[in-house]
Amino acid sequence: MSRLTRPTLAATLLAALSAALGGCEKSPATNSPAAGSTAAGASADTFLVGHYASMTGSEATFGVSTDNGIRLAVSEQNAAGGVNGRQITLITYDNQGKPQESVTAVTRLIDQDHVVAVLGEVASSRSLAGAPVCQRKGVPMITPSSTNPDVTAVGNMISRVCFIDPFQGYVGAKFARENLKLSKAATLYNRAQAYSSGLNSNFIDSFKKLGGEVVSEQAYSDGDNDFSAQLTAIRQMGAEFIYVPGYYTEVVNIAKQARKLGLDVPLIGGDGWDSEELRNAGSSLNGCYFSNHYSQEDTRPEVQEFVKRYQAEYGKVPDGLAALGYDSVRLLFDAAARAQSLSGADLARAINSTKGFKGVTGTITIDAKRNATKDAVVLEVVDGVPKYKATIKPD
Repeated sequence: MSRLTRPTLAATLLAALSAALGGCEKSPATNSPAAGSTAAGASADTFLVGHYASMTGSEATFGVSTDNGIRLAVSEQNAAGGVNGRQITLITYDNQGKPQESVTAVTRLIDQDHVVAVLGEVASSRSLAGAPVCQRKGVPMITPSSTNPDVTAVGNMISRVCFIDPFQGYVGAKFARENLKLSKAATLYNRAQAYSSGLNSNFIDSFKKLGGEVVSEQAYSDGDNDFSAQLTAIRQMGAEFIYVPGYYTEVVNIAKQARKLGLDVPLIGGDGWDSEELRNAGSSLNGCYFSNHYSQEDTRPEVQEFVKRYQAEYGKVPDGLAALGYDSVRLLFDAAARAQSLSGADLARAINSTKGFKGVTGTITIDAKRNATKDAVVLEVVDGVPKYKATIKPD
């Protein structure tokens, strides 16, 4: 598990206790609307934002990092006067990494707390659970990090600040073919996750178009922790590398087991690898790569200022999830300042018309399908720490 700062640890423990007592609960680290208040999101002096995330569970670093980034942006915006004179209040609910809890959390944020907009989720499967609720109730939702194309296809209330998997699959394929000069790939993906299965298909399509060959395609399911059968099959097919479009929770075990089997080829993956938990792989992931949304080594002022302020607040270097959380709520503030009103329709219209927004993760323009178009970076893992390796631009 990640090492949490003291306030975040307290919030997470209380959220977990609350969840155990009765489903997802409001993080106590947030400011809550007064009991019995109505339409708090539209009040004259408050701009109420909801966030649903995996603050606990096996992928908790996703939710904690994203929430940290959002809170930092909220604090900065409030210090600068808020949004149109309104101070921002953030409510975060823990979905425990479960799709059904995501439905409960989003419904509660809208029906009980009356938020103006919703942020979330990281995992595409959980965003696909929460997005229909926002669409049906007419409340804008911005997902910071869900890359499956189906998420924003839910409707005009749903947008994102990250790139999508067809591009991310292309990034992995192009890096393998042109930077590493590799031509024989195997893939190992989670068939139960929309993110993993979709990205696997996107990578294969791009790799074949670039002249590569996929010699083995292996799969696993949620909860699996023994990958030796799949890795043995891959070894027999002579793959030069393995594309692993999974989450960090699985990648660490896959890398360790591959090395134990003598399978000493690079692993390449997507942004689901991004976590400080990669350190648990020791040297097993050295010489492996993953695509991501930003590098802390980027010298742009937006990046270096963000890294500096995040480290001062939380005592560690922000990962890509934190950067995307930061960008998502700042883009929301920008749209709210431009919107004709804070009604769901007007706010969604302003979000969807965003062009050239300068974020930590790049310059963001929302396209006709409400996706962000921008560059991707490829990071190399060195003793568990991601290091910048390359930038891949959209065609």
